Amino acid sequence: MSLDDNRSNESGLMVDIDLGKSTLKKVAWRLIPFICLLYLMNIIDRANIGFARLQMQDDLHLSEDTFNVGYGMFYVGYLLFEVPSNLLMKRVGARLWIARIMISWGLISSLSMFAWDQWSFYGLRICLGIAEAGFFPGIILYLSYWFPERQRAKMTAFFMMAIGLAFVFGNPLSGFIMQYLDSYAGLHGWQWLFLLEGIPSVILGIAVFYYLTDYPRDASWLSSEQKDWLVSEMENEEQQRKQRYNSDRLAAVLQWRVWLLIAIYSTLAIGTNASSAYFPKLIKQQFDYLDTFRIGLLSALPHICAIVGMIVFSISSDRMNERRGHLIVAALLAVVGWSLAAANVSPVIALVGLCIAQTGMMSMIPVFWTLPTAFLTGAALAGGIAMINSVANIGGIYAATILGTYGLWSMAVIHFVGAVLLIVVQENSARERTS
Repeated sequence: MSLDDNRSNESGLMVDIDLGKSTLKKVAWRLIPFICLLYLMNIIDRANIGFARLQMQDDLHLSEDTFNVGYGMFYVGYLLFEVPSNLLMKRVGARLWIARIMISWGLISSLSMFAWDQWSFYGLRICLGIAEAGFFPGIILYLSYWFPERQRAKMTAFFMMAIGLAFVFGNPLSGFIMQYLDSYAGLHGWQWLFLLEGIPSVILGIAVFYYLTDYPRDASWLSSEQKDWLVSEMENEEQQRKQRYNSDRLAAVLQWRVWLLIAIYSTLAIGTNASSAYFPKLIKQQFDYLDTFRIGLLSALPHICAIVGMIVFSISSDRMNERRGHLIVAALLAVVGWSLAAANVSPVIALVGLCIAQTGMMSMIPVFWTLPTAFLTGAALAGGIAMINSVANIGGIYAATILGTYGLWSMAVIHFVGAVLLIVVQENSARERTS
C-alpha cells in the first residue's frame, strides 16, 4: 500500500470520527433534555406521595402500615403491565406510546386528590402504576436505538439526572404547596399537591407526540450523512450482539444473566423506593422544629449529592469501559450511608448518611442499565429490560414496609447483598471469557 493510500485512509477515518461526534452531539441535545424533563415529571408524580403523607395519612385516618401498603400498591399495576407495555412500544413506536403513558398518568395523578379512604387510596395507586407501566424501560429501550453502547451510561445518567432534580425542585415545591395552599378553596394541601403536579404531565404528553422521533431513520432533523452514519452504527452494533450472544429472541430473557441482574436490581429497587417513601419523614424526625417548607428544602440535599454522583460514576464508567467495579463501589457507598443514618449519632450525621446512601444508590442506576443493553437485542431487549425492571420492582411493594418494620439497618444489609451479587457477576463473566 502506498503512502498516499495510507494518508487517504487516515483522512477518511478522521472524517468518520468527526461525523460520529457531531451526530451524537446533535442527537444528545435534541433528545436528552426533553426526555429528562419527561422523567422529572414521572418521578414527581410517582414520589409526591412521600410528601403528601405528612398530611394525607392523618386526614384519611390511615395507620402507618396501611399507608405503607398503599405506597406499595403502585407496583401491583406497574408490574403486571410493564412487559406488555414495552413490547407494545416496540410495535407502535415511542412517540405514540410514551405520549399515551404520560397523558394517562398525569390524569390519574391529579385524580388522586379525590382519595377519601383506604380503598380509594389503594385503587388510585394501582391505577397510577398501570398508567406509568412501561415508561422507564421504554426510555431505556429508546436510548438503545440512538446511542452506541460506549456512550450509553453517560447518556442514561444525563437522562436520569431527572430523579435528583425531581426531588431537588419537587420537595421544596411540594412543601410550599402543602403549607401555603392548605385549606385554600376548601381543599387540603395534599389535594392541591396532586392536582397541580399532575397537570404538567398531561401537557408534556401532548408535546411528546409532536416532538419525539421513533427511530434514527426517521430523523428529519439530522443531515443525510448523519442519519446514514447513525443507522449504520446502530445496525452494526446490533449484529455484533446477535453474533456474540444469540440474544435477539424473546426466550433469551431466560438466560442466567437476566435473572442475576433482576436479583441485583431488586436490592436497588428496595433502597430507592424506601428512600422515596421515607426521606421527608426521616428528616422531619431529625429536625422536628422545622416547618414543612424547610423540611422540603432540607430533603433536597441527598438528591443534589446524587446528581453529582451519577454524573461522576457514569462518565468514569464510559471512559474506562468498565461497569461492574463502578457498581460495586456505588453499592458499598450506599451501605456506608445507610449505616451512618442508622447509627443516629446526631441529626447532622444522619443527614450526611442519607446523602451518601442516596448518592450510592442513584450512581448505580445509569451504569446498571448498560448491562442488559450490552447482550440483548430485538424483542429480547424490549422484553428483557421490562422484565428486569418489573420483577425487580416487586421489592418496591414491600420497600416502605421493610424500612418501617426493620429500620435503617435493613437497608444497609440489603445493599451489601447487592454488592456481593455484583462480585458474583464478575466471577461468572471471567469464567465465560476463560472458557
